[in-house]
Amino acid sequence: MAEKLSVALKADMERKGVDIALTLEILDDCNAGRYDGVKPVRAAGVPAIDGRSVVDLRPSRDPSAVLYSAEAETARARLAALGIDFPAAALRSGGSPSGEPRNAEFRAAELTSIGNALLEKTAYGVLNGGSATSYADRKKNLALGRETFDAVEPAFSAMAELCRDRPKGATPAYVNPDGSAGASFLELKMRARLLRARGAGFARGSGVNRLSGREFLPLFQMSSLGTDAALSAHYAAAKTSPYLATLVSEIGIEAASWRTGVQPMIAAFSHSSLGRPKRIFDAAFGAKDSCIALPGGHGQCFRVLAGVLARLRDEGMRYACLGNVDNLGYAPDPVELAILALSGQPAAFDFAVRTPMDVKGGILVETESGGRTVADIGAAIGFDQVMDLERSGHEILFNCASGIFDLEYLVPRIAELGRRLPVRFSDQDKDAGKYSQAEQVTWEVTGILPSFLAFAVDKSERFLAAKLLLDTLLTSGIGLGDPKLPGQVRSTAEGLHAGLAALLRGLYGLECVNGRWTPLELL
Repeated sequence: MAEKLSVALKADMERKGVDIALTLEILDDCNAGRYDGVKPVRAAGVPAIDGRSVVDLRPSRDPSAVLYSAEAETARARLAALGIDFPAAALRSGGSPSGEPRNAEFRAAELTSIGNALLEKTAYGVLNGGSATSYADRKKNLALGRETFDAVEPAFSAMAELCRDRPKGATPAYVNPDGSAGASFLELKMRARLLRARGAGFARGSGVNRLSGREFLPLFQMSSLGTDAALSAHYAAAKTSPYLATLVSEIGIEAASWRTGVQPMIAAFSHSSLGRPKRIFDAAFGAKDSCIALPGGHGQCFRVLAGVLARLRDEGMRYACLGNVDNLGYAPDPVELAILALSGQPAAFDFAVRTPMDVKGGILVETESGGRTVADIGAAIGFDQVMDLERSGHEILFNCASGIFDLEYLVPRIAELGRRLPVRFSDQDKDAGKYSQAEQVTWEVTGILPSFLAFAVDKSERFLAAKLLLDTLLTSGIGLGDPKLPGQVRSTAEGLHAGLAALLRGLYGLECVNGRWTPLELL
């Protein structure tokens, strides 16, 4: 196939960092029909929140509420294997009838205690992937309609200039009330880790936990050939970031030491409307012999991060939290870690009830074969089918793009999972032109795992995601005063705006002063 590429196109692909061999391998496999068996997910329904396979972790004002139950001796054995004492309070409900297994009931206090101990054995990872191509694309940001876009258009134009051609994680995660750009997504992730470390017994200047000797919440990431250098520069600049520098000096931990797997870039392909055989898309922005270099989806993480995760396991990490960099609500949660450990499941994932703003991403579904999986809207399940499910009365749980993996399960099987993860082609119509993109979706691993836990969480606490710049602007409160903003969008955005303020104050330790969110340690 390589000889069929024009000299100019091949040079353009090389210049843009495209892995030509991998791109042509995908192209050959597609034209040979090897991906034809990858069919859209046919959803038979959506799972119920049953307290066992789907655990409700939405806020409760009752501290005595039981969040998770398990057979007592099984739970005791699983905690003992992790070096954690069984909390006596989990049995305070009394005994059970003679001859029956005794049940343990875990409330927030017991789960938090267990989870805090498990943070010593947990790594904190993000999927950085590519640059913010879709994020700041004007066409994509019209997804919620012209009236919604018009409400944020002035701020969109200004912020889009700060986002184009930059890694998404290095772009502002929110807009301050005074209109200035806030901290980047990655600055906030690193700050959350430092704040957790400060509360977990770090000795100043030691770099490791004084109790265990292990690095606390070691950071890992998947970058790409197209973003790795820019991310490295962002981390270098983080040494003087006002969101990090004072905490680094106080705690003695390097803020931006990331273990990295670099994802290769592949080229975009011709739009499906042009039929078979597919070709390399070679007319980006109307220029001849100009390709588009794209990562092949976050699902490539199982191949790209295999070595990183194996080393983390060998260093004593039992769990790996993994999430998309653009979700402000994503951070290691002690309660979730505890429930996963008690369940013995290989992985757990967060889901929130879908809102009108959730038009890009995946939902939790039951398949016709009786399994469960995440069906990505567009690539795996049509939006019309999602709407049909909602109209039939189902509560749709939207994937929050964050999960926890048991490394004892994952590491020995990671190559197999990467091979079995579906490759899907999705058509795109963007400023650069009409083309198709080949992707593997991380969260479709749910359809391959033998079983998993799902957590039903509150969107305003755990899923402030920014699939589009429009999301970031609305969540920041931009456009909420516009009377033309559609009611459903306004209602959702107001809740997300309140959630953003709560997260910035709580998880990230900021306070709004004179129209800007400022680190508490600087006040």
